[in-house]
Order: sequence, then structure tokens, then C-alpha cells
Amino acid sequence: MTDPTTLVIFGAGGDLASRLLLPALGQLLTREPDRTVRIVGADREDWTDADLEGVVRASFATMDAEAAASRVEVVYRKTDITRADDLSALLEDCTGQVALYFAVPPSIAAASVAAMTPDMLPAGAVLVMEKPFGVDEASARALNQTLTALVPESQVFRVDHFLGRSTTLNLLGARFANRILEPLWSAESIESVDIVYDESLALEGRAGYYDAAGALVDMIQSHLLQVLAVLAMEEPTTLDEVDFRAATSAVLRATSVWGDDPASSSRRARYTAGTVEGVEKPSYVDEPGVDPDRQTETLAEATFEVRNARWAGVPFRLRSGKALDDPAREIVVRFRPVRHIPTGLTGSSEGAVLRFSLGPDRMALELNLNAAEDPFELERASLTADLGEGALKAYAEVLSGVLDGDPMLAVRGDAAEQCWRIVAPILEAWQRGDVPLEEYAAGSTGPEGWPVLR
Repeated sequence: MTDPTTLVIFGAGGDLASRLLLPALGQLLTREPDRTVRIVGADREDWTDADLEGVVRASFATMDAEAAASRVEVVYRKTDITRADDLSALLEDCTGQVALYFAVPPSIAAASVAAMTPDMLPAGAVLVMEKPFGVDEASARALNQTLTALVPESQVFRVDHFLGRSTTLNLLGARFANRILEPLWSAESIESVDIVYDESLALEGRAGYYDAAGALVDMIQSHLLQVLAVLAMEEPTTLDEVDFRAATSAVLRATSVWGDDPASSSRRARYTAGTVEGVEKPSYVDEPGVDPDRQTETLAEATFEVRNARWAGVPFRLRSGKALDDPAREIVVRFRPVRHIPTGLTGSSEGAVLRFSLGPDRMALELNLNAAEDPFELERASLTADLGEGALKAYAEVLSGVLDGDPMLAVRGDAAEQCWRIVAPILEAWQRGDVPLEEYAAGSTGPEGWPVLR
């Protein structure tokens, strides 16, 4: 931990660096004061070292990490990261442990790695890529081939910050460390699983990326399928990068669209004008930068099956959307009802429900218990536990692995390809028009007739 690390940030002048990456670094360095990091920023802006240092200090201040900012050496280099000569000149001065963080659009990141050669990279350098990893299975495979021609797979960090969320990691302890859950974690006892991440936020100026992606690619194809993999994986021998990533990748290889019928197993919709938390929002198609002809969805739902002995027959329903009222952010595991209830007990008989809320982080177990007024009447009760946010924010947790050279919380190359394979039938069905694009008012709970996933 005390060995200095050079963090090279491609796109140092961009929003991702200032809003997410640098605040996460500030939190990490505050919590781990013995860690030494040198920041080398690269971008096309006509900046000086002082300009970048100002961005670093402002970003660190959002995490009350001003003291950590004073310990960080900051260097800025004007660079076209798609040009081999510029890259070579930038990287020749980087020594020690080096992490190259591509905080740039995916197309620029792909062009940059294509311009690199193994000999221009410092020994042991790690390459850190932000999702999406390609635009389909073929492009993801081509990107993986380019990356692994530069460095070994263990030095490629495909960042999905959902893998650093404390609630996602809390699944491991709840499942594997409790006999009350571990033997029941299969189709024998579990009826269905919902993984939902809805937002009250609308487009918020992200048309440049979002309108070409949509809710399915932006959230389900990457983030929520990774959560599914953690929830459904077999117990790894150890929580290291080899065993953990092998277990999650095995789940993704076994995952397919429910019934191989994307038309009946998926839904899509986009928001119209409405009011979200007291603020009027225009229709999605009227947002700046949106092309209405793309038919981009802002709400997507899809049902999948993990086709192995543990999970066959259990529907995994994944959903994510924007501009929704009272947005649900949770993992819901519904257990099967008991086979028989003695005559004389009346009332609720539905199966238990285990919920993991994604902010605030909380676990709740819903059970049937005897009513206080009538012990022969069953009523629903919920046992809750606040899990806290974890010591580190999601990006800081992932960044910690990057600086330590531990890719456990990074997406492995084959897993990135599998996520595209899984959603490909849905994307194709939508392109054919097999699934109608429904509408919902911004600030509503979604289209009429859609089930409320609670």
C-alpha cells in the first residue's frame, strides 16, 4: 500500500473524472493516508498543472478530503490519446506502479488502446476501462483481443461500479454466512428474483451517450446482470479475483432470455412530459440532442433464466428506468410458500420475502407471524437491519482494487461478452418492432398495466 502509484487519467478534463473518479480517490486517500498516489492528467485542453490541481482540490473537497489533496502530486500533459506518438511521450515518464484510467467515451478508449503497443506501456501497467465494453458481442470480443494483446487479462480492469456497491457485496455475507439462508438459495425454495434500479432523474443532459444506448444497455446489460451474477453464483472457494470472477462468469454463461422468447419476456417504454419531484420535465423526445426516430427507451424490463441445476425455472426479472415517481432500488428474493399450513391457522400464507435495498442500504425479511390479537391469525411482519453504506463509496471500492492491482471487482473479458450475448435477442426483437414502445408520464410509476415491482 505504501508503494507509490501513478494514476494516469485519460480525459482528466471531463465530467467523469471530476464528478466520480477524483472524489472517490479523495475518499480512498483520506481513509488510507499511507497510500501514495501521483496523478498524471491527459486531455486535449490547454491546461497547466495548476488547472488540473484546481480540479483535483475541488473534487476532493466534495468528500471532505482537502488534506489528502495536499499529499498528491499533480501533473498535466496535453495529449491526443488516439495518437501513438502522444501516448509514447506521455507514458515514458511514468514509473513504478502505473494505472491507465480511460475516463473517456468508449469509442475514444477503443481508439486509444488500438494506438498502443506493448513496448510503450510501463511494466505491470493496468488498463482501466469504463462500460460499455463494446456495442455488441462481436465488438466486445474484438476489444478484448486488443486489450489482451497489450497486457495479460489480470491487468485489465473493466469497471462496473455496481460491483463495488456495499449492498451488492452484502449479498455475499447474508447468503454464505447464514445457515438459515444458504441451504435455501436455489429453485427448490426460491420462487422468483427481482433486481430493480429505477431513478427519479430524467435525461439530465446525457443525450450524447444515453440516446444511443437506452435503459436496457445503460443499466441491464451491464450493471444489473452483474448483480444477478453475484446473487446466483456458486460459492467460490475464496474471494479472490480468480475464484470470484470464475463463479460470476459461470452464471452469465448459463443465463438466457426467459423461454427464449424476447417478445413476451421484455417490455420497453419512454417518458412523456410530466412533473418529477415538483420539477416539470419535457417529453424525452423533446430533450436536447434526442433523435425521436431512434425509439430509445427510458424504461426497460426483461426476464431471464439461469439454466443450471440450482436455478432452472426461477424467473429473474430485471428493470431500470428514468423519471419515475418513488423509484424502487432493490433486490427482491421471493421464497416459495410452505407446502401445508395446519387447519386452524388463517390469514397470510404467502412465501417469505428477502429485500436488499440499494440506498439506503437495508435488508428486510418479511415473514408470516401470529397476530398479536389472535394467535390463530397469521399476519405479515418485517424484520429489518440497516447495513450502512460501507466504508467506501462504490467507485472508491473499485478504485482501491485498481491501485492494489486486484481485479476481483472488475468484469472479466468473457463476462463482458456474455452480457451482450444475453441481451442480443431482446435488442433484435425491439429493432424488428416485436415489442411496442409504450409511454408513461414523467413522475408517474410507469406505464399503465406494468406491475409495480415492490
